Amino acid sequence: MNTLRVTGGRVLRPDGRVTESDVLVDRGAGTIVAVGGETAGANETAGVKASESTDRTAEADETLDADGGLVIPGLVNAHTHVAMTLLRGYADDKPLDPWLREDIWPAEAKLTPEDIEVGAELGVLEMIRSGTTAFADMYFAMDRVADAVDRAGVRARLGHGVVTVGKDAEDARADVEESLEVARQLDGAADGRIRSAFMPHSLTTVSEEYLREGVAEARETGVPIHLHANETTDEVDPIVDERGERPIAYAEDLDALGPNDFFAHGVHVDDSEIDRLADAGTAVVHCPASNMKLASGMAPVQRLREAGVTVALGTDGAASNNDLDVFDEMRDAAMLGKLAADDAAAVPAEAVVEMATAGGADALGLPGGRIEPGAAADLAVVGLDAPHLTPVHDPISHLAYAAHGSDVRHTVCDGEVLMRDREVLTLDADAVRERASAAAADLVERVGDGG
Repeated sequence: MNTLRVTGGRVLRPDGRVTESDVLVDRGAGTIVAVGGETAGANETAGVKASESTDRTAEADETLDADGGLVIPGLVNAHTHVAMTLLRGYADDKPLDPWLREDIWPAEAKLTPEDIEVGAELGVLEMIRSGTTAFADMYFAMDRVADAVDRAGVRARLGHGVVTVGKDAEDARADVEESLEVARQLDGAADGRIRSAFMPHSLTTVSEEYLREGVAEARETGVPIHLHANETTDEVDPIVDERGERPIAYAEDLDALGPNDFFAHGVHVDDSEIDRLADAGTAVVHCPASNMKLASGMAPVQRLREAGVTVALGTDGAASNNDLDVFDEMRDAAMLGKLAADDAAAVPAEAVVEMATAGGADALGLPGGRIEPGAAADLAVVGLDAPHLTPVHDPISHLAYAAHGSDVRHTVCDGEVLMRDREVLTLDADAVRERASAAAADLVERVGDGG
């Protein structure tokens, strides 16, 4: 067995305890064999004795030094549009609808598949450097995004975003078919690290006819559904006015509300919709920074969690955030959750850490999110020796309120070291940045001259 040992650090366990433990990883299987004295049941048959797995001096094929650091599950960015890194800072300080229609959609119309691959590579690089090992992406040219994911070594659930408003019947149906075909082709790619989904943009940007057709076929194909829901009142009021029902009830009518599905935002959900989400087992991905920047509102995260809804965290795209650092989302989610609930005890530190790890993995249906024997070896090591992390009264508090992506020392996904001592090993960081800067400048020029 080819092993990796993460040694000398403290480990965040699934029950919230922090223990001084080594983590032993089977690199070939991409799984955790042992955490301190706790071993996987298949340990003996895997060729490692329990006594060997817990011995700090036992040899491993590779080691990572976590001395003075905290070993956490790899973070999960459960909703983003990763290639929008090329539009970071391009159009700021506008409400969602005019921002999309006047700035973002015209720019996206000029994107080439090459642009999207370069932007995706930049986004994945940023996420690896901030401890994220898995993400969900809704965008275009998803085969090119998949190529970036494969090279980088991370996990992803990918889908082509469908928008039918403003399109004739032929183009609208082709968009739906492309999303379904992408879902069929990409599922299981990158040695299983890529899974797929059918991704209509929202309940208001895809007409009912195409939603019904697409959802029915997605159910037959066996892929989950991911869409934006209740992000703003403009995504709620038209459905209420035209149908006499709330958006989540409409989604249920479409058969788009299931235990493997996950919806982004959920800002303007009422109690009846929260109950529907909980009953269906549909997860909600909270994107606090994007919601604040676009003045979309404050999602009722505390109420969602109390009702039993799985809540994950997402950055949304870098054009509305403007970064892909899930540590920032943890802090924002905790702060905004307290304001929304008018309660300083709401959405506490341990809740947002869970949302960024196990909650995200569960929402996306991907491995990871927990450090325990038998779990996927998706890890990050956070250094705790910086001035802004001193003293360490409570490491979980630091994860939620004080840590930044730049505090991550090492990142591991599927048992492979993606970043060691802040150096990304799977991508050439300088080359990625240079290509992305050039592509972004060229894109803006094309948008400006109408070319």
